[in-house]
Amino acid sequence: MLVIKDLNKSYDTGKSKLHVLKGINLSIDEGEFVSIMGSSGSGKSTLLNIIGILDEKDSGIYNLDGIPIEDLSEIRAAEYRSKFLGFIFQSFNLIGYKTALENVALPLYYQDVPRKLRNQRAMEYLEKVGLADWATHMPNELSGGQKQRVAIARALITDPKVILADEPTGALDSKTTYDIMKLLQEINREGKTIIVVTHEPDVAAETKRNVILKDGIIESDKFITQRVLQ
Repeated sequence: MLVIKDLNKSYDTGKSKLHVLKGINLSIDEGEFVSIMGSSGSGKSTLLNIIGILDEKDSGIYNLDGIPIEDLSEIRAAEYRSKFLGFIFQSFNLIGYKTALENVALPLYYQDVPRKLRNQRAMEYLEKVGLADWATHMPNELSGGQKQRVAIARALITDPKVILADEPTGALDSKTTYDIMKLLQEINREGKTIIVVTHEPDVAAETKRNVILKDGIIESDKFITQRVLQ
């Protein structure tokens, strides 16, 4: 599904180069639920951006679903992101002047899916995340947990190979965090590959595998016994 070999990434700080990722080797199989942890500056966000085809590596190999991610034009990169990846963000990234239904349907608009069909599918995914009754509500009428559920539905609607979640519970209280992680567990049990970047050990504990980065290298990579949330 996802293979990274000897991946390196540096940033030019002016006088010197900051080596952010140093020889990363990581393979993630279809259906895995992986958390990536690390302190600020560990390289976890850079790694997620490279996996998400939002940033480019300096060297090494990155294959996604058997396709080399190498020297892509912006058009091709956007095409691959749309085809393979669904994104969930800490800040939800919902469009304030669109309803929950319209926000969920938006990725299908960019895939030229007819309006009737994309709204039908958007409603199906809102039902999946328990928000069918909130379809016509605007983001400012939703709680933080409801906004994140809308964002999850939006990430799922194109049936991506991989869901990438960047601190998906970072703006939520502990009860809502529990509910969102339970939902992600349910989605993973249906076979969806999920990668979560988090600084919260309690969130990582609800995934199936925990990768810890430190100073640009993988310090540990362990499968964990997942506590299925009821």
